[in-house]
Amino acid sequence: MGIDPRIKAMHADLTAIRRDLHTHPELCFEEFRTSSLVAEELKRLGADVTTGIAGTGVIGTFRNGTGNRAIAIRADMDALPITETTGLPYASKTRGKMHACGHDGHTTMALGLARILSEARNFNGTVHLVFQPAEEDISGAKRMIEEGLFERFPVDAVYGLHNLPGVPAGQVMVRPGAITAAIEIYDVQIKGIAGHGALPHQTADPIVAASAIVMALQTIVARNNDALDPAVITVGAIHGGVLATAIPETVDLKIGVRTTSVASQKLLARRIPDLINDQAKSFGCTANVRVEDAVIYPVGINDAEQAALVRQVAISMGQSASETDLRGPIMFSEDFAFMLQKSPGCFFGIGNGSSKALHDPGYDFNDEVLLKGVAFWAELVAQALPVEKHVT
Repeated sequence: MGIDPRIKAMHADLTAIRRDLHTHPELCFEEFRTSSLVAEELKRLGADVTTGIAGTGVIGTFRNGTGNRAIAIRADMDALPITETTGLPYASKTRGKMHACGHDGHTTMALGLARILSEARNFNGTVHLVFQPAEEDISGAKRMIEEGLFERFPVDAVYGLHNLPGVPAGQVMVRPGAITAAIEIYDVQIKGIAGHGALPHQTADPIVAASAIVMALQTIVARNNDALDPAVITVGAIHGGVLATAIPETVDLKIGVRTTSVASQKLLARRIPDLINDQAKSFGCTANVRVEDAVIYPVGINDAEQAALVRQVAISMGQSASETDLRGPIMFSEDFAFMLQKSPGCFFGIGNGSSKALHDPGYDFNDEVLLKGVAFWAELVAQALPVEKHVT
């Protein structure tokens, strides 16, 4: 199936919008310029526009026909606190902020869909385009839900996507069940006895203890967790000491833990503190283990029926089943999982081609994907809310 000429005709305009958003990145709950641009474009297209939910969130509603079914399509808007190194003409103008995850592309694709919904009207029912703030770390999805998203905009299904670097541009990848991982962040402090680097026998060295802990943590996934139930433990930060000749009193660790089931989540929640405390004790140290309350995303669980629909749409557009079927969960975490807890729905990936990795300062969203993403969204809407065919 080729791309509709109406969609092809908007490529230059969508590319300009996407690059404008890329040039002006905004962090969590600070997406004032972005949400204003989105709201103005939706109003221009005749959508019913709601602003202010979760601060900078925007909802654009399109209705057509007499159908009583409604769906929502989520696009995230926020950028990351990363300094861009792409050197592109449209690179971020704000040092320390950049669209390193492609949310500028996600937002633009949803705006492209809005144009199709406004012009083609090839659906029967209601489509809510949900432009969400703060996907990164703080969870704008959770706040939107708490502020009544699904009570104010009830839906039969909700859909979201994320670009995937390294996957052919536009290739859809989906699976039923677990699709994204839960995330928990552990803050750990190892406390020992400080002293002179020349007299280590008079100390309890927290650097040695922390080093052993970093290595031992990997045995939890390798030897305690079910191999068919993916989990990842990453020590992303370790800080301790200032001199080569002194043994410090403390070492701090930050640990990211990703699981794809309640069973694994409970197992790791028990084993991680036990292992850290026992390892620290074996070196004469103590450990304080704390889980950050602010950064806990659940496992994203795709509804089987909605995942089947996404798969069907991809195949109907010419993609092969083998390339569309995702063999396991995507191990990053996504606050779209909160929406999947409230409504049947589906989260899926779309290839970004051979770009740099997500969260890399050299990353850029592939503008080739804009048309493919809009075309996919338009076909999904058409199949989720089919126009009634009258037989004469």
